[in-house]
Amino acid sequence: MLGVSEAMLWPKVQSVIKTGADREVVAVYPTRAACPTSVWAKLIADAQRELLFAGFTNYFLWLQQPDFASTLRAKAEQGCRVRFLLGDPDSDTVRQRERIEDVPLTVSTRIRTSLDALADLGDVAAIEARFSDPADAVNHISLSVFRFDGDVLVTPHLARNVGHDSPMMHFRRHQDAGAYDRFTAHAEELWERGTPVPGMGGTGH
Repeated sequence: MLGVSEAMLWPKVQSVIKTGADREVVAVYPTRAACPTSVWAKLIADAQRELLFAGFTNYFLWLQQPDFASTLRAKAEQGCRVRFLLGDPDSDTVRQRERIEDVPLTVSTRIRTSLDALADLGDVAAIEARFSDPADAVNHISLSVFRFDGDVLVTPHLARNVGHDSPMMHFRRHQDAGAYDRFTAHAEELWERGTPVPGMGGTGH
């Protein structure tokens, strides 16, 4: 009735019931599109320290989240670090992926749409954006990682599927070196080797 999962209503229940290695698993969705937009909205709203959007295009965020730019500005003004890691729209990896997907809304177009939206936020120092290094592009395009403080959403991209058709997993940090730590470490490694998007932050704090 509320349009959200049980885990979003009672986040502590997951850790009480589960005691094994999978206790960090909050939810698994057959596709990214199957995850309610309310889950994204709550994770973004609740984040106080860290928002990292390390999808290859991040294009869908502006479509799914109402007034997303204003939300990002408010988060940054409240002291939350906001970062975007994107693929380079002119890279060979992008051109290869476009041939594989073979859809009208190309990967480069989706990235450039995100870049246009981010350009309007270029005056906000706490909002940073980088392109992943060309050597990391294959690893980046095959796995999207979205971090919200102690929660992370992860999408491994399958074969010819575009992002919204690939499965997605929601993890919440409960242990050292667990799934949350491993996926966020992967994203941080890509971020560290990335190059700043012109006109945006990206050199770190």
